[in-house]
Amino acid sequence: MNQRWSKVWRCGRGFGEYAQRYLAADLKYYSLLRPLSELAVARQFARIDRYDAHFSSCNRNFHILGERPVNRWCGVCPKCHFVFLALAPFMPKPRLVGIFGRNLLDDPGQIPGYDALLEYRDHKPFECVGEGRESRAAMAALVERPEWREDELVARFAREIRPQIVIDDLDLARLLIPDAEHRIPAALWARLRGQFAA
Repeated sequence: MNQRWSKVWRCGRGFGEYAQRYLAADLKYYSLLRPLSELAVARQFARIDRYDAHFSSCNRNFHILGERPVNRWCGVCPKCHFVFLALAPFMPKPRLVGIFGRNLLDDPGQIPGYDALLEYRDHKPFECVGEGRESRAAMAALVERPEWREDELVARFAREIRPQIVIDDLDLARLLIPDAEHRIPAALWARLRGQFAA
């Protein structure tokens, strides 16, 4: 819960103000990721491939006790579901399937997990994953792409879920615009803004 709270703008702003007032007036507390949605972070990450064989965000991969997946991705936890979906609009399909070792969006057994991410007939998992609107926008983007639209979960989304959603809630481009609320120093933000917006 503390991790989720620390990502909230009110927390970042409040802690930054506290630090400057009571610790050091010249102390700048900020996050370079604060202005970005989870999808915008995924877009930035997808631009480089040198970490493809090394990164993981799978919760089961990081268990201290108990069984771990053989590979870096279990393919069934909410983190695997979301990371796969978040990267899919920004990464060539063969590359993404290569990272995970399989196509999570063409497996009907994954429907309950993705329904939870989409907040369709279920609630968002109590995990560090993107918002339902981000998952819906990413899935809607995949519906428009020939290489993804025939996959089981993408086709199901187009057929069954998308008709029930307000179109504005599916606008991927809006979710990629950096947020104006952040504490990044102006000079640094001027250098980063263009890279984050592209």
